[in-house]
Amino acid sequence: MERLVSDVKKLKNSEISLLVKARISEFKKRREASEEEIFKELCFCLLTANFSAKEGIRIQNALNDGFIYLPREELENRLRELGHRYPRVRAEYIVEARKLLGKLKSEISRKDPRVLREWLVKNVKGLGYKEASHLLRNVGFENVAIIDFHILDLLERYGVIKKPKTLTRRRYLEIEDKLRKIAELSGTSLGELDLYLWYLETGKILK
Repeated sequence: MERLVSDVKKLKNSEISLLVKARISEFKKRREASEEEIFKELCFCLLTANFSAKEGIRIQNALNDGFIYLPREELENRLRELGHRYPRVRAEYIVEARKLLGKLKSEISRKDPRVLREWLVKNVKGLGYKEASHLLRNVGFENVAIIDFHILDLLERYGVIKKPKTLTRRRYLEIEDKLRKIAELSGTSLGELDLYLWYLETGKILK
């Protein structure tokens, strides 16, 4: 853990920190966005499960309001055209998630993020802990961790964890506690830490 904390601190003292701060600022502003914009961010997070975040951004930009109004079959066809790996299932998830339109902004504004994460996982089909945490971070919450295979690989390489075969809720929360400790030691929030870890693993700052 000490070596990882040291490498995060080095990034924090480099020009990369400017990109991280700018991205975190964008996320915080998004919490004040419209109901529809927050819903589209939810759809982006549904797309990224077992898929590339970079490609998810591309598809989100291409579809935009289509997440809200396209019929299921048409949405599935567009996802297929745009190259998503699971167009049928993701279209089903997105159409089903539309039942939350009108509720998302109020839920996000009044709940503790960890309570809200449980609510999202329970109420949005296809949204696990990683995807729910991703949505929360992307609308300005900084105290939940996005634990995907990139982060697991990096943590194992630094000797922080032994990569689990399956990521249960209990294991997710255990690893999140380790990341919280790394964030404390490196003087970052969990939201900032995720961006630094992503940069260490991929050389990119996405969302």
